[in-house]
Amino acid sequence: MSAVPAPEVTETRLLDGRVVTYQPATGYRTAIDAVLLAACVPVRTGEHALELGTGVGAAAFCLAARVEGVSVTALELQPTLADLARRGVTANGFEGRVTVVTGDLLAPPADIGEEYDHVFFNPPYAPAGTSNVPPDPVKAAATVEGAAKLADWIGFAAARLREGGSATVVHRAERAAEITALMVAAGFGGLEILELLPKPGRAAKRAILRGRRGERDAAVTRHAPLVLHADNGAYTAAAEKLLRGGESLL
Repeated sequence: MSAVPAPEVTETRLLDGRVVTYQPATGYRTAIDAVLLAACVPVRTGEHALELGTGVGAAAFCLAARVEGVSVTALELQPTLADLARRGVTANGFEGRVTVVTGDLLAPPADIGEEYDHVFFNPPYAPAGTSNVPPDPVKAAATVEGAAKLADWIGFAAARLREGGSATVVHRAERAAEITALMVAAGFGGLEILELLPKPGRAAKRAILRGRRGERDAAVTRHAPLVLHADNGAYTAAAEKLLRGGESLL
């Protein structure tokens, strides 16, 4: 029996070339959502963060590059993507700071600890049964919910956070109300929402939400939206500071 050929891999650089990622040439591709997600995690030097569904490691690497002395455990279900993330760990010199673990959040491996300062994630955007499933199995698992539903991701984040720790998620703007309700039900408070507008005057397609475990404040803070592109299609100055400069947001 002939061996299954390894997928073609391309190198992608983020944060103005400071971060290296390796990803399949076709199918699943890292988007700017991962960079913006990392920019919204309020991590400080010496803290430990957990990323759920790290893919090829883009968000984990951007977070580690932005804040010196932070350590990240990155959980990924798909072995192909987890292997590419480990390759990225070496290429970026993040050994000892970023640890990639292959496993399922519904049956977490022992390598996933009990308590983190922050959890962040970019889950599949489409609910199961509501979208055409991409023919590429890697892309399908990354974009359409499987056995783990959105409530499972949020509940797992709550279970792994210390009291007062933060959970940050990027998702479709149309599901922001659903996410808010799930986060409140899971014991999060002090919720913040940042909508991402593709261009001035356009409706938001993405939103970043953040909450604190055990926070009693039930108010939801809505920040001024971030406009990603000017009318001519170029990134706005505010977006450039995040995507190239590696600055933090929120």
